[in-house]
Amino acid sequence: MNPSSFLSLGVALALTLGACGPGENGDATGGTGGGGASGGTVGSGSQSSAGGAGGTPQEASSASSGGASGGATSTGGAGPSGSTSSGGGSGAATGGTSGSGGAPGGDCTRELLDGLLDNYFAALAAGDPSSLPLAEGVKFTENGMQAEIGTTDFWRDAGEVKHSQRALDTEACSAGAQAVIPEGGRDLPVALRIKVEGSELTEIETIVVRPGDYTASFAVASNPAAIIAISDEIGWHDEVPEAERATREELTSWIDKYFRAFPSGVCDVTGACKRLENGGGNFSCRTGASCSAGDPGSGGTFIPRVILADEVRGIAIGLTIFDFMTDGHLDMHMIKMSGGQVHAVHAILRDTNGVSGWE
Repeated sequence: MNPSSFLSLGVALALTLGACGPGENGDATGGTGGGGASGGTVGSGSQSSAGGAGGTPQEASSASSGGASGGATSTGGAGPSGSTSSGGGSGAATGGTSGSGGAPGGDCTRELLDGLLDNYFAALAAGDPSSLPLAEGVKFTENGMQAEIGTTDFWRDAGEVKHSQRALDTEACSAGAQAVIPEGGRDLPVALRIKVEGSELTEIETIVVRPGDYTASFAVASNPAAIIAISDEIGWHDEVPEAERATREELTSWIDKYFRAFPSGVCDVTGACKRLENGGGNFSCRTGASCSAGDPGSGGTFIPRVILADEVRGIAIGLTIFDFMTDGHLDMHMIKMSGGQVHAVHAILRDTNGVSGWE
């Protein structure tokens, strides 16, 4: 073969190899995701060579589904500031990996969840939910009753939030808060749970406790001021040092056992641990309780409907119907855990005759 033929063959081979090589936006293992709506990284999902969409979050921390092979790079949903993110998460070309939740192509970050809670409280104080990123078909309940958001008496009369303590669960893409919010000239204990998909609110659950709303024979009067007064001592929003952090499983298991084995599921509490009910009582966490050995199994006294976990702050939240010697109260419990022990247990609960609105 003459030199001219060799040159032609070399050019053809180079062009062929270039066409088969990795593209500009990623290789066969998927490109790296861009920043989320609140500055975080995009949750993992199975990706094609150009990066497909990650999975949709599940309430109970299941793995997200992988993206489609050969999909285009996805764009994240807008956060509270309206910014968007681009890029898919990392993953193999075949076989999905567990994702962190959030919308397809978006990211569920602590900043996103915290910002949405801020936005919710601001909209509540304004009496106008129109600024909230509500998903089509969003479900809203107040005290176990479904309603259109913005139409309840509390939405019309609430003032600016005075205090809130929050759990941010990026794996479930949900957040929970216990708060003190005025209605007229009276401060009320309030519980809030939100679920997010695609940076939009899909579920909003609230408990508002007015005087006389909690009528169990052993009930104590609400004391919202105590919720605020003890918050710094507990350090609800303090990040737990990594060496002392509970795992997600430890946090959720504690709440699960607390409810299912009640009143013998109160384990690993410090001697200084206090239990408040709507801010009242300030009981020792061990008062009237004990700790049984082993796993309570799938049955039990109360079945937790939703459990959220914030490993960074060491907070777990559980919602259930608390019907011990009563007709049933809608109940949100919040705990603070570090170093393998629980330092505080706070409950917000009120009469609902055993109805949650989420049956």
